[in-house]
Amino acid sequence: MEIWLDVRTHSRGNAPTPEGVNRLIDGTESYIEGSKLYLDKNMVGAAIHITDNHDQEKAKSLIGSVGWLLLSFESWSMIPLENLIAANEGTPTRIAAVITTPAQIQGAAFALQQGVDAIVIPDEQSMLEAASIAKAQRLEVHGEADAAPEKNAPALSLSKLKIKSIEEGGIGERYCIDFTSMLELGEGMLLGSNASSFMLVHGETVPSEFVPSRPFRVNAGSPQSYALMADGSTKYLAELNSGDCVTIASKQGITRQLVIGRLKIEQRPLLLFRWVNENDKEGHMFLQQAETVRAVDTSGNPVSVTSLRTDDLILGWDDNGARHIGVTISSVVSER
Repeated sequence: MEIWLDVRTHSRGNAPTPEGVNRLIDGTESYIEGSKLYLDKNMVGAAIHITDNHDQEKAKSLIGSVGWLLLSFESWSMIPLENLIAANEGTPTRIAAVITTPAQIQGAAFALQQGVDAIVIPDEQSMLEAASIAKAQRLEVHGEADAAPEKNAPALSLSKLKIKSIEEGGIGERYCIDFTSMLELGEGMLLGSNASSFMLVHGETVPSEFVPSRPFRVNAGSPQSYALMADGSTKYLAELNSGDCVTIASKQGITRQLVIGRLKIEQRPLLLFRWVNENDKEGHMFLQQAETVRAVDTSGNPVSVTSLRTDDLILGWDDNGARHIGVTISSVVSER
């Protein structure tokens, strides 16, 4: 993490640059002109003042297309900073944040256990001391903290999930996801209550003796479950809307994207499935207790969730890292 010292309001003259400071924002060599950021007289990025969600979205739209994104805030808030750090992970853009009090420095330095790439502080001794401490702590925790984290590639090779237990899940809201296109036999959605372990839930493409098939539908379970979106992010089922585009996976791991036409939400009895993946990582999810809701076994065959038993193997997908507002991050998060 770099420390940038803002000396525009009172020049340091011939005084040496304090130890640990990487750059002076002096108004001549490095400066802000409108919404543009100049370092060493070169335009290297954008400066955005965050006052509301519109400004946050404007900053987010620049990620990946600018070298630096300098953020300042009308009133200090960690939430937009965390949101932008999450959106930025894996891109070449680096984030700098304008800090006005010592108490804000730790938050910016360790937001989402990653922090910003630079902090911009006024030329005050208390700010310099707090910034130097945070910079040293970053080096202790992360080593080369200035290196941009690599974003995990979305590998969709399916894995085996071993059922640990099946329990009654009570009565809850069940979400049926209806698409604007038909599903094929062997296709379904990747769903789960843990951001790094998903079950392949088969579409309602299998004929039944008692009800007609719904080959445009996946009975996806309860509202807190994650769904894998077309862009690799996740959303809770409760956040999905008509028009959203999600990832559909086949039993071979081949993926395509389908658009949601509607969501059908009803109170239904649920089953709670707990599993471990091939790395012994635990996962779970709630699904409706119905014969027409199906997982996919390791031979690629749809299997009704009401016939699953402990120690059965089904197909799923293992993601890496955690999620913040649906975006993959490298922070450590425990989900149970």
